[in-house]
Amino acid sequence: MSYHFSKIVKFDFEAAVSKVTEELKKEGFGVLTEIDLKETLKKKLDVDFRKYKILGACNPQFAYQALLAESHIGTMLPCNVIVQERENGEVEISAVDPVASMMAIENPSLGEVAQQVRVKLKSVIENV
Repeated sequence: MSYHFSKIVKFDFEAAVSKVTEELKKEGFGVLTEIDLKETLKKKLDVDFRKYKILGACNPQFAYQALLAESHIGTMLPCNVIVQERENGEVEISAVDPVASMMAIENPSLGEVAQQVRVKLKSVIENV
C-alpha cells in the first residue's frame, strides 16, 4: 500500500499551492503550517533545493474524533500535503494516505476516521 496520493498538475508552482489550499478548504481543512523547504534549506544549510512546500492541513472535526479515539494521535497530526517542482519542471501534489499511516495503530474507531479523511484528501488531489 502506498503511503501517499500524488498527481502531476498543469499549474505553475505558486498556482498549485493556491489551488491545493482552495480544495482543502472545500473539504473542511485549514492549513495550519506552511513549510518552504527550498527557503529553509538555503537558510539552514546554504544548499539549493527545488521548490517544495509542505502544507500542514487539519480538519478540526476529524482531528477531534481522532483524538477522542486515540490520545497520542496528535503525534501524527496534521495531515501533510506537499507541492513540489520535479526535476523536469513539472509540478506534483501529494497527500498522505491516513489509512496507511494509521495501520500501526490497532484501534478500529481510529480506522473509521482515517477512512473518512482518506476520501476527502483523495478528493482534494483529484480536484486540483
